Amino acid sequence: MGERVAIIGAGQTPHRSRRLDVSAPELIDEAVQAALADAGLEPDGIDAIVVGNMEHFEGIHLSDLWAVEGTGGVGKPHLKIATGGTTGSSLAQAAYYLVAGGMFPTVLAVGWERLSDSEGETTTGIVTAFDPIYERPTLAGAVSGLAVMACQYQARTGVRAEEAALVVVQARENAARNPHAHLSKAVTVPEVLASPLLSSPLRYLDMCPTSDGACAVVFTSRPGARRAAWVRGVASRHNHTLLGDVAEGAHDYINTLEQAAADAYGQAGIRDPRREFDVVEMYEPCTWAALEWAESLGLAPRGHAAALWADGTARRDGDLPINPSGGVLCANPIGATGLVRVAEASAQVRAAAGPLQVDGVRTALVTGFGGSFWSEVMILGSEA
Repeated sequence: MGERVAIIGAGQTPHRSRRLDVSAPELIDEAVQAALADAGLEPDGIDAIVVGNMEHFEGIHLSDLWAVEGTGGVGKPHLKIATGGTTGSSLAQAAYYLVAGGMFPTVLAVGWERLSDSEGETTTGIVTAFDPIYERPTLAGAVSGLAVMACQYQARTGVRAEEAALVVVQARENAARNPHAHLSKAVTVPEVLASPLLSSPLRYLDMCPTSDGACAVVFTSRPGARRAAWVRGVASRHNHTLLGDVAEGAHDYINTLEQAAADAYGQAGIRDPRREFDVVEMYEPCTWAALEWAESLGLAPRGHAAALWADGTARRDGDLPINPSGGVLCANPIGATGLVRVAEASAQVRAAAGPLQVDGVRTALVTGFGGSFWSEVMILGSEA
């Protein structure tokens, strides 16, 4: 049956455009020390470490070797994870499986990013990953792929740009409470609609930033008396499809999330996600993605996710708070982004979220997203 796995501590750095005040190992150390303090552990309480970032975006190599100065993992088993944009959530899932499988009692997952070390490498890395004849000429990094998805969603549902803009408006309101957030300045719907057009229908303020930052989360089968967020379900799905093969209405961009959610819901016994989750930390790289993926998660009927933000349901004080931390739209240290979602959700379940705390959280939903239509889901609960 495997070990039951709990999260007992998490830490993250402030996320900024540039963290030039620290080296990469020092940045990592900030998050690791915060996670250990939160878990009430010393470094010798960690049995193994899972590490990862988007090293090919930063123009570096073998990051796991020099990162050991920040992870505090000298002499400990290390596992390196790199799954593109999903790296952070994959770190969490790998740490979970190492503990659940009985290999190690306590595992520290550590993700980070310092994209400021290599300006422009992110877009270059993504563009060259696509087919050079059929796809590369029309792709300019993640923005274009998300724009295709947004165009299809808009054509299928008739949702207006001002409805999508509410997602980032409310995200910024939440981020104003979050000391770790990269972007916390309030924006309005007219400001979003007036921001520069990147790739129709995506505008500048519809998109997430790129951030320097790090995050660490402690997974264990031995929580003792500490308040824990128990992992109740995990699932990962991915595929790869040429853009020209994506049929209108076939939901090829989101079927992996639907599949991953169905798997995780089955593990956790979730039958009515709209009613059974108390908080959601969703990976939403753009406003339109939040709408599309809320429907894939069963939080709203097809074509009606915009109502979650319009009627206040998704607000921090609403019936189903979505990204009370501000989410990816307000902080995106890519290699750590999905792990930040796990950290924030686990803090909510453990009633340790400070100014971001939502009342009465017992069950939380976390998602991750990356290239090749890679989707991951983790469900956390106050009870195993």
